[in-house]
Amino acid sequence: MKHILLVAAIVLLGFPSAWAQEAASNAQEEQTIRETVQSYIQAFNRGDAKAIAAHWSEDGVYVSRASGERVSGRKAIEAEFAALFTDSKGTRVQVAVESIRLVGPNVAIEDGTARVVHPQGLPSESSDMAVHVKRDGKWQLDSIRETALPTSARSQYEYLKELEWMIGEWVDQSEESTVRTTCQWTANKNFITRSFKVSIKDRVELAGTQVIGWDPTAGQIRSWMFDSDGGFGEGTWTREGNRWIVKASRVIPDGTKGSAINILTYIDEKTLTLQSIGREIDGELLPNIEEVTVVRKNSNALARKAGEVKP
Repeated sequence: MKHILLVAAIVLLGFPSAWAQEAASNAQEEQTIRETVQSYIQAFNRGDAKAIAAHWSEDGVYVSRASGERVSGRKAIEAEFAALFTDSKGTRVQVAVESIRLVGPNVAIEDGTARVVHPQGLPSESSDMAVHVKRDGKWQLDSIRETALPTSARSQYEYLKELEWMIGEWVDQSEESTVRTTCQWTANKNFITRSFKVSIKDRVELAGTQVIGWDPTAGQIRSWMFDSDGGFGEGTWTREGNRWIVKASRVIPDGTKGSAINILTYIDEKTLTLQSIGREIDGELLPNIEEVTVVRKNSNALARKAGEVKP
């Protein structure tokens, strides 16, 4: 009996068993499939329909996420993705592989989730089951089944929190005039309101309100402005590091239209700068307004809570 146990121990410890060999082989195959998935993602994110199609088997079946149409064959799949990248340039995908199961020497099932990020609008998410087949020593996609997941829309605040540094009171004062601006959140932090007053000595010359919000259809921060003279306007906001570029248009009460590019630059908790360039009214170019420094009023009292987002 001791002899039998000793022989068994020698076999188990000294030589790889058939089970160990199979486990090692499966692990290698799983790693190869994961690398194939990453290659597929890279092809998708650079908009390469031909490279995507090369990951599919000759008779693979893809069900279009957008139309629900069943697309069969490598050439048809290439055409489907080429159309997608033409209609929605810049679409990207993120894939999380949860498991890969080898159900045969040449068949594997991949389970995971995919998130497609569109240039405009909200991302779409799905749980995916993909079948991979091994042909001529190469793993290829044979089919993908997608089940849409409920979309959890981000709140407006998630998009606007990069402007949180603006919250508070700001003053631009010179010998001739004073500009006071108060920025605050609306309820639920879905919008920022920016109220301003332009005073010369003790007289208010102009006042107004700007509402800043996220436009999901444009996929961009926008603003709408209304002033005490009866003028109104709108703008689109783009971030470049610690600067915000606001492309603004305006209609004054007599119907004349104007435009400008306003640049807000965050310096620190107490300081920002403003500049206006490319100014135009009714087709006539106006001089630029050179950069001015604006300071926070009562900065200690209005200091934001620790942990809030800065540029």
